[in-house]
Amino acid sequence: MKLVFPNGEHATVLLSMGVNRIGSDPEGAVVLALPGIEHRHFEIHVTSTGANLQKPEGSGPVTVNGKPVNELIALRTGDLVGFGPVTVKFVASEPARASSGAAGGVLPASVVAAAQAMALDGDTGATRVRAAPPKFVLRGVSGTTFGKMYGVPGPMTIGRSAECDISIPVDEISRRHALVKPNAQGLLVEDLGSSNGTYINNKRVQTGQLLPGDELRLDQVRLILIAPGMEIQQVQQKTAPAAPASAAAAGVPGWVKAVAGVVIAGSLALIAWLALGR
Repeated sequence: MKLVFPNGEHATVLLSMGVNRIGSDPEGAVVLALPGIEHRHFEIHVTSTGANLQKPEGSGPVTVNGKPVNELIALRTGDLVGFGPVTVKFVASEPARASSGAAGGVLPASVVAAAQAMALDGDTGATRVRAAPPKFVLRGVSGTTFGKMYGVPGPMTIGRSAECDISIPVDEISRRHALVKPNAQGLLVEDLGSSNGTYINNKRVQTGQLLPGDELRLDQVRLILIAPGMEIQQVQQKTAPAAPASAAAAGVPGWVKAVAGVVIAGSLALIAWLALGR
């Protein structure tokens, strides 16, 4: 996977597995000291299943194929990413090798050149399937992370260091605070020797299982694990009509009804006796 700059602002960049940071930061994968380019303008997370574009805290405006991006988005070959004055093409294909002839011979130079041109343009002649978005997402519910979405497509480190997959620059959490790994149920959480601890639903853990709807807390930083369809189910539960009063009364035991009847009847008799006595 690589980034191609059609207008020549930067040489073609081969993307590495993990987090690739693009911006004016000298330590980023792509460094562009141009007007309108933020320190960490955006990130591309590369996994074994594809690539996803994400905007970290303090990022700048980004578009994909002309549409503004505000949350995690999967990239496909040929997508045009716009940021500041720059447009870059995401390419997921690899150029053909000269020694890949069917009979072990060398392909003609013209054929190799054509194949390389197609690869550079992002067209290999085969339809590619768009990379699936992450199954699990951590959503910030406190402080500077509030409302932010962090996709977890594979094992990811969380901490205040810029080298972490999910970087949260808060003094109270450690440089490498915790590791999260997706599994069938949700995320397996491992504390990486943090100073202030890792908590699942307010219980401190060294390792633990985070299920959809559970809260992951790193000191005072709170994140909720969400999965596709989970929020819809919660909304449906909250908006479900209340049970009718008659249905609630139907569940009252018979002896309670009998006692209530005796009390009421006795009260009415007492009232009638007092009235007649007058």
